[in-house]
Amino acid sequence: MTEMLNGSDFGGILVHNFSEKILEQVVHFHVMKLNEGFFLWVGSAPALSNLAVSMSSKYDSMPLSTLVLGDPSNTAANSLAQRLAKRTKKQVFVSYSLPMTNSSLSLLVENRIKKELELHPENF
Repeated sequence: MTEMLNGSDFGGILVHNFSEKILEQVVHFHVMKLNEGFFLWVGSAPALSNLAVSMSSKYDSMPLSTLVLGDPSNTAANSLAQRLAKRTKKQVFVSYSLPMTNSSLSLLVENRIKKELELHPENF
């Protein structure tokens, strides 16, 4: 198995990984920059438990979003994808694989993503 280097370009897809300890839990972030969009996976263990997609619409100020995979009662991926699409004006795919037991964790995770967007906008 080959190890992917952070910031590597694989045939037009830029890969960027970062991790942070948030509320005593190590949270991993995996970003794949696509043409006119990006995929973001957030989790503490390797699992794709859900997948949401969101994109801007000329008919509404809020981006359209839908859950492609996962439990529809868990709205974390959908909400995050929608907020990131509004912020970046890009098509956004999000998989949010963290437990929804702590709303503070979700807020801190989103703040960490925003910080990374500000520090490394070229990776999104």
